[in-house]
Amino acid sequence: MCSLVSTATVSLAALISDAGSLSGCCPFLVTRRCRLTVNPTELNRALRAAVRGNSARAERARDAAELIRRATRARWVGLYDVTASEISAIAWTGDEAPAHPVFPREQGLSGSAVASGSTIISNDVAKDPRYLTAFGSTGSEMIVPIRNNDSLVVGTIDVESERTRAFGIAERELVEACVPGVLALWI
Repeated sequence: MCSLVSTATVSLAALISDAGSLSGCCPFLVTRRCRLTVNPTELNRALRAAVRGNSARAERARDAAELIRRATRARWVGLYDVTASEISAIAWTGDEAPAHPVFPREQGLSGSAVASGSTIISNDVAKDPRYLTAFGSTGSEMIVPIRNNDSLVVGTIDVESERTRAFGIAERELVEACVPGVLALWI
């Protein structure tokens, strides 16, 4: 049984400063009996601050990806550029690069999200023929397209979990709410 109420709200400042402390705060990370919620407005403020910095674009993108990873409790988050012919990683969380940092625009779940202009969720990538393997241990993947001011898809947010059935409506809404916070990386 969870030692907190069924929905625990944790400040984004705590989330950003020390993700490791969350495991002691809420057993959801292990037992899934508690739910962590993040204020999307506060998250977007933090994302905007991260992407407005003076550091290199890849470093700012890596900081934004880490904020999204911590907010979603995902194993891995990547931010990608989308051009007329390819999709290429700008930055990702962790030390391990995706198996395909650059691939044709039409391939994978990312290609499906770019073509449709809509979020794509695969909650069991082993059964999804569109999945382009990034990591052999991925169970679920969500791709959220990013549109510029002309409504063209110019980037994506890629969120991966080792668990199957990891993403539902709440996770989708949270990641989609991150788009305004990271948009400055593309405009």
